[in-house]
Parts: sequence; C-alpha cells; structure tokens
Amino acid sequence: MIIQFLKWWKNTGEYKIRKLLAPYYEIYQFGRKGWHGLSNLGEEDKKLAQKALKFAEKVVKEKKPHLLILDEVNLALHCKLLDVKEVLAFLDKVPKKTDVVLTGRFAPKELLEKADFVNEIIDVKHPREMVTTKGIQY
Repeated sequence: MIIQFLKWWKNTGEYKIRKLLAPYYEIYQFGRKGWHGLSNLGEEDKKLAQKALKFAEKVVKEKKPHLLILDEVNLALHCKLLDVKEVLAFLDKVPKKTDVVLTGRFAPKELLEKADFVNEIIDVKHPREMVTTKGIQY
C-alpha cells in the first residue's frame, strides 16, 4: 500500500502499475493538482496531508497491510503540513506485522532516531534536469 503526500500526477510508473498488481498493490494520492513549489503550499495542501495521515490510520487499522509506504511524508513534515508528533503517534499504532517506509527529503531527527533503517539516496541523474531545459521550473 502506497500513500502519496503532495502528489497528484498519475503518469508515473508507481501509479500506472496499480491495475496489473491489484489486489496486492494499492496506491492513493493526496496532492493538489499541479506543481506549486514548496514555498507556495497553503491550507489546502495542509488539509490534504492531514487527510492522507488519517487515511493511513484507517488503513493500518482495517486492512493491516504487510507494507505501507508513506511517500514524501518527510517533505510534508519539512513544509509544516504535518507535525512530527502526529506521525510518531501514528507509527506507535501500526501493527507489528506492518513494515512502514517513510520517504522524502529532510527527514526530521525524531523519525531518524525512531527508524530501524535509514537510507540516503543521492541523485546521479534525475529527470528534473531534462524537464528544466524545456522551461518547466521545479
């Protein structure tokens, strides 16, 4: 199960594959349509992030997935759309049989300390570099 924060775009591999892998793979997006930049996030974005976290709570309670990915939750925290205490409280409610992966840049130290594993990925090549040459800014 993947819950995406700040994402709306459905033309990605992780979204397109959902039908082929169903019922063992589900993906849900909670993001305002269009890229607005991290400095232009507002109340609607905050409500969507809160909604995504509430949805995650419901999912772990009702479906008890083996794997739950909270995609870009760290970025939502960094942008003050969520409070780290809320996420920590959520993690305390997750059943032991569910592994949780938190993705995104700028993970707060409280989550780094709680995590069993912490990985850092370094861009060697990124499609953003190709997109920016066509005039779209990130």
